[in-house]
Amino acid sequence: MISIKPSALALAAALLAGAAQAVDTSPAQQLAHWSAQAASPGQAERGKAFFTARHGADWSCSSCHGAPHTSTGKHASTGKPIDPLAPAFNPRAFTESAKVDKWFRRNCKDVAGRECTAGEKADVLAYLLALRP
Repeated sequence: MISIKPSALALAAALLAGAAQAVDTSPAQQLAHWSAQAASPGQAERGKAFFTARHGADWSCSSCHGAPHTSTGKHASTGKPIDPLAPAFNPRAFTESAKVDKWFRRNCKDVAGRECTAGEKADVLAYLLALRP
């Protein structure tokens, strides 16, 4: 019989609880959330156009996330690797509401010089969800 110390069980439970808390949403739930706040549901074609275009700033979303957006990207100024955004290629993409909000806010300011609208967020999510292997 294998004996497991109570402290090891407590540590394992804490790690599992932290992992369970990290995933609080799904890409589809994020799309539904932003679509509900927008004037219309997210549309993949509009999302593709937004993702690949420059909006008055030096960068587009594709500048760092690559084209296609199904492989590891590279930050335009730091060179830091960026995991694929398309959920079919990165199962962790868009699974933490706080991170989704933070990165949309930060990246939209870099790309568009402002926070993105709910419609733009829904469109980008619809586009990224449409990408398949």
